[in-house]
Amino acid sequence: MVFGLFSKEKSLQRTIDKATNKLAQQPDRWGAMERLRDDGSEAALYGLCRRFGITSMRGVEDEQEKNWVVDALVEKGAMVLAPLRRYMANAEQLSFPLRVLERIVPPPKVLEVVDELLASEPPGYTRHPERRTDLITWLAEWSAISDDDLIQRLVPYLADFDENVRFATIDGLAPKDPAKYGQHLVAALLRPDDESGRIKLRIAQVLAEKKIPLGDHASQVAGGLTGTTSSFAVKNGVLVAR
Repeated sequence: MVFGLFSKEKSLQRTIDKATNKLAQQPDRWGAMERLRDDGSEAALYGLCRRFGITSMRGVEDEQEKNWVVDALVEKGAMVLAPLRRYMANAEQLSFPLRVLERIVPPPKVLEVVDELLASEPPGYTRHPERRTDLITWLAEWSAISDDDLIQRLVPYLADFDENVRFATIDGLAPKDPAKYGQHLVAALLRPDDESGRIKLRIAQVLAEKKIPLGDHASQVAGGLTGTTSSFAVKNGVLVAR
């Protein structure tokens, strides 16, 4: 009995190894993924999630396979949640698993899982900023979240260490009600330790487009309009393009 269980575990591991081997032929990898789907155990579904973490040699095939895995996991429904959470806890990228998450559980549960991920990713230095970028980009596009819930989760990342994370945060905030995030954006523009011209330009563009009042910071903003922001000026308390 013990030997049989051990043999089954070894067989499953071989299937997972084949499904996540980026150098394997696509038919072999696809066949392994189908066996994991048909197995349906938590270990097999976790192994299927791991396919998101490798990039095969051909881009079109890679995208096809990952999209197939999304659909295969979604077909399993809420039973996928446990292995999916386990996978996302340490995954370097989250865009594909987030697409699964939003389709297998109700919005409150989705937000619970996302908040766990955000709690594990406080603003600051990280070796894998792609996790934050994926979370922020997905959250900004998720139709089930309110503006208030979104903004309160995104604003802290205006001060993140990674430039791409800060840029994704600005883009995520931009379409929302500027009255709810405008002053945070002004503060981000004036951050003395942010020397990224790309970030300053994007903030200036949003401030000008949304006509966000600069309030007591108008003169300070005006004095800092150099480099990438030199094409802007302060007029009547808001930023405008020259």
